[in-house]
Amino acid sequence: MTTLTLIWIVFPFLVGFTIYLLPRLDRVLALTGAIFSTVYASLLLIEQVPITLKLLDNFGVTLLLDPLAGFFIFTNALVTAAVFFYCWRSDKTTFFYAQVLILHGSVNAAFICADFISLYVALEVISIATFLLIAYPRTDRSIWVGLRYLFVSNVAMLFYLVGAVLVYKAHHSFEFTGLQGAPPEAVALIFTGLLTKGGIFVSGLWLPLTHSESESPVSALMSGVVVKAGIFPLARFALLIEEIDPIVRFFGVGTALLGVFYAVFEKDAKRMLALSTVSQLGFILAAPEVAGFYALTHGLVKAALFLIVGKLPSRNLQELRSQPMPTQFWIALVIASFSISGFPLLSGFGAKVLTMKNLLPWQVIGMNIAALGTSTFFAKLIFLPHGNQQHKLFPTQPLPQEQNISTSSPLPPSSQFGFWAAMLLLLGGLFAANVVYYEAYTLENTLKPLGTIFLGWLIYFLIFRQLSVKLPRMFEQFEHLIGVMSLSLIALFWMVLA
Repeated sequence: MTTLTLIWIVFPFLVGFTIYLLPRLDRVLALTGAIFSTVYASLLLIEQVPITLKLLDNFGVTLLLDPLAGFFIFTNALVTAAVFFYCWRSDKTTFFYAQVLILHGSVNAAFICADFISLYVALEVISIATFLLIAYPRTDRSIWVGLRYLFVSNVAMLFYLVGAVLVYKAHHSFEFTGLQGAPPEAVALIFTGLLTKGGIFVSGLWLPLTHSESESPVSALMSGVVVKAGIFPLARFALLIEEIDPIVRFFGVGTALLGVFYAVFEKDAKRMLALSTVSQLGFILAAPEVAGFYALTHGLVKAALFLIVGKLPSRNLQELRSQPMPTQFWIALVIASFSISGFPLLSGFGAKVLTMKNLLPWQVIGMNIAALGTSTFFAKLIFLPHGNQQHKLFPTQPLPQEQNISTSSPLPPSSQFGFWAAMLLLLGGLFAANVVYYEAYTLENTLKPLGTIFLGWLIYFLIFRQLSVKLPRMFEQFEHLIGVMSLSLIALFWMVLA
């Protein structure tokens, strides 16, 4: 298994660079890399035996592969494969496929690192690869959004790197366990970097603009897996060090509520999905013991939703209410929305039940409010009109500039094969993943989520359907994002001292 692990680590990078030499095989080679990760993650989950590798010595590269990492790797593999299917008959260049595969390998590396320096390298490579994908359209807007993401990410990782050096100074080791007994400022700096990188709480409000303004396949990758590279180490810290666990859970609850608060008022479909990602990341951190399963279900759902919404004729939810979509397309949208709301028969139900069962008493009220809010704002998608008006969903005329910021394009008949192949993989995964926690299907467990969903729908129809409130985006502004990092650092320092 050790040899296979080493081959699996380098495989995406070797194939990614090989794609440049064999451009005619770019799609096949890229998909091969994602399939290899799927197979490897399956073996990791089946064997349930942790693998620890020290590639240099106690002060060098330390890798840890266990079921927690297996869930995250499996998510990365499925989402990446779905994006390749989605783009199969598009005009994406060899550069795009190579960069996506390199990003895939970098995210995998972040999921298995157990030392601060290796994680730092993986996260920096992720930042560069993500920037290149955001800026892929080469428009002024996409380049600015990409540079904004890159600068915020690099500043965050500067905080992180200083914290890692302080951990080494205290223990002469870069391993994660060095956080125990490390100076408070080291913990605060590392957490500030990872919270920002992962899109957690106020310091992560760079996420809505970045994810909503990127092309749909890139948004699917970022919301489905890339941000999880920042939150995975936080879940790992909570499991390794008992004193860290309450801090991680606190930010989980706070992030879940913050994302819901913004999303229920949002009228832009892609921004609502991006804000939902902020909220769902909070669910992952609220119960670190079961973070892997929730990350899997969220990754599949969010990738599917971004790919679907990216093909709607408008991002404005008010306009979408007057433009019925084809029934089969609406069904795909409803399945994904049901899953993230916690509806039975889909893995989102089991993930929510398992998460709620692993909450501490002080988390229960906040997370139930967040679950109710999730049902409320996803009702905006579930109750969109549908019919057989194919021409209204796939217009032949370009959209007005204000509706087409995300550079989405109509879905021509030639690309429908790739779209439905991606949907089959992602939505089929939501049904298949039920086997992970089939014990969730009891009468008591079923009634509560159903009640939450129906209450959320009722709140939507009575309050938010007609409510027109636009929340200020002050904290999303570039200069404020940097300032919030400093405030987060102070708050974290106080929490660690406490």
